[in-house]
Amino acid sequence: MIPEALISSIRSLISLSEDEVDVIGRLFKKRDLKKSEFFLADGQVCKYAGFIEKGLVRYYINADGEEKTYEFGQEHNFVCNYESFLPQTPSTKIIQALEDCALWQISHADLQVFYQSVSGGERFGRMVIEQVFVQLLKALTSLYTDSPENRYQKLLSEHPDLLQRVSQYHIASYVGVKPQSLSRIRKRIFSSK
Repeated sequence: MIPEALISSIRSLISLSEDEVDVIGRLFKKRDLKKSEFFLADGQVCKYAGFIEKGLVRYYINADGEEKTYEFGQEHNFVCNYESFLPQTPSTKIIQALEDCALWQISHADLQVFYQSVSGGERFGRMVIEQVFVQLLKALTSLYTDSPENRYQKLLSEHPDLLQRVSQYHIASYVGVKPQSLSRIRKRIFSSK
């Protein structure tokens, strides 16, 4: 049974009839990922967009053997590498489960059916892509303009729950420092409070 949270997320952007809810229920398929499994591995084509019902994923690139985390996805977030998904080309980004995850995913082909079968489907797709685009621009700007300490403080204020769920190694990677430097940043922040 498709989760109400997925329907609510879609309804937050477009209205849905009960028939359209039934269509969505047929198009999205349940997928479970164990901790450390990949939703998308390096070099794979992203064939699915997903909705996280339960769990946590990280998005990262592998740059010369060094993992660089650039985003996290948790409950009620959509998960996808649109850069690979939209043109159906191999991905240079990796999406990995940090916890056991329950996902609902839709294939690229079924998404086209969604767009045609749901009256506001194409509008929904456009709005999701716009949100992803704005989020990506904010992250890129932060990467170039914010100090690692500011990036850590933003993570603290915007996603305090993640700090209990994500390893210090992955947080350091996201902030853009080594784990030892993250320890120093944390000491400075918490000693000043």
